[in-house]
Amino acid sequence: MTLLDGKLVSEELKKQIAIEAAELLEQTGRKPHLVAILVGNDGGSETYVASKMRNCEKVGFKSSLIRYNDSVSENELLIKIQELNLDSSIDGFIVQLPLPKHINPEKVTEAIDYKKDVDGFHPINLGRMQRNLPCFLPATPFGIMLMLEFYGIVTAGKNCVVIGRSNIVGSPMSILMARNANPGNATVTLTHSKTINLKEFTLKADIIIAAIGQKNFVTADMVKDGAVVIDVGMNREISTETKSGFKLYGDVDFDNVAPKCSYITPVPGGVGLMTIVSLLKNTLSAAKKEFYN
Repeated sequence: MTLLDGKLVSEELKKQIAIEAAELLEQTGRKPHLVAILVGNDGGSETYVASKMRNCEKVGFKSSLIRYNDSVSENELLIKIQELNLDSSIDGFIVQLPLPKHINPEKVTEAIDYKKDVDGFHPINLGRMQRNLPCFLPATPFGIMLMLEFYGIVTAGKNCVVIGRSNIVGSPMSILMARNANPGNATVTLTHSKTINLKEFTLKADIIIAAIGQKNFVTADMVKDGAVVIDVGMNREISTETKSGFKLYGDVDFDNVAPKCSYITPVPGGVGLMTIVSLLKNTLSAAKKEFYN
C-alpha cells in the first residue's frame, strides 16, 4: 500500500508555481492576485481561507481577504462581486462556501466573471470542462487529477466509482475521469445516496473516489484488493485529542480499508492540500491569460 501524500505533491507543485509567478513578475511587473470573500464565522471556512492566503504568500502571489458578517444582504454581496469583476488588478477571486441560508449560492456563482472564476464553478467553465476545452477546473477534482498524474496511476480503461454527486466534487470528478485525457479515459459510475446496492458497484471498482460527506462511509467489505481509494471527506468532529478541539475524519474507514489498497489518501494530509494547490494553479493561469483574454 502506498500513501498518496498530499503534502509531498503540493509542495512539489508549489515550487513550480513559485518559479512561474516570479517569471511573470519579472515580465509584467505584477504578481498574480487572488481575492477571497468570506461571509460569517464558520470555523472550517476560516481555517481554509487562512490557509489559502498563507499559500498565496509562499508562492509569491498577492492575496486579499474581504470579510462580511453573516447578516450581509445578497444584493450587497452581488454588488461587491461586480466590482471585483471589473477590477483589472484582480486575476481571480473566490466566494468561500457555505454561505448563509438567505444567500443563493447559485446566483453568487453565476455572478462571478467566468474569466476570474478560479474555483471553476461557473456554468461556462463547467461546460467547457465537459467538452474538454481549456478552462478553470473545479479545485478539488483538479487536485485529485494532479495527484493521480504525479504518482503515475493508470486510469485509462479502469473502472472508477465516484460516490457523491455534488456540483463541487462528485459530478465534475466523474466527467474528468471519463474525458479523453491523461489522467482520464476511465469507465465511470457516478453513485450517490439513492444508489441501490452500492457495494455491488464499489467491489468492481479499480478506483474509488469517495465524496459523500459521511464519516467512515466506505468500509473494507466495499473495496476489492488492490483498489486505488481517494478520500475527499473532511468531516469535523469535536475532540479532546487535538489542540484545535476538532478532529478530521474522511469518508473512508482508513484503518480497515488501507491494507486492501494499492494506493490511498489519508485525511488530513491528502486531497485537502491538493485543493489549495489547484486554486493556485488556476490563479496563475488567470494571471497569464492562458484560457481567456
